[in-house]
Amino acid sequence: MTEVAGAEEIAAVVNRQRGVKIALPALRKFLGRICQQLGLAETELVICFVTDAEMARMNEAFRQKPGPTDVLSFPAVQKRKRRTKKHRAGVPREGRYLGDIAIAPAVARRNARKYGRGLQTELRILMLHGLLHLQGYDHETDQGQMKRLEMKLRRRLELA
Repeated sequence: MTEVAGAEEIAAVVNRQRGVKIALPALRKFLGRICQQLGLAETELVICFVTDAEMARMNEAFRQKPGPTDVLSFPAVQKRKRRTKKHRAGVPREGRYLGDIAIAPAVARRNARKYGRGLQTELRILMLHGLLHLQGYDHETDQGQMKRLEMKLRRRLELA
């Protein structure tokens, strides 16, 4: 794991795909800003950029949905009754590890075009979204709580 610039968080940001060029140093720095906004001092997590094929396999295995999605989160500690298998890339220290986030840059690029945003902005939005899921938020069941918080943070982080 590597230290994220600008904060005390420890995170690994890994690129396991080659189809879409991404700026890892800028994304690592942005992750530090997200963690700072959420008050996640000394937190560990992994963000892995994956191919569409790998994302499709995970989406089928963990959500029983076909095809790739843009982002999946795998919390280290389940805060809800729903069981999800963990997908870890490293060995966490007790109590500090939030979990893993998988992002498919090719899907993000398609969505960025669809929504009229740049790829870097879309990837940052997905990082924020995934991190909120790691904290236990679930936009499918929380009556809009996650969406409101995400929109507030997007404004603060200049992603609106």
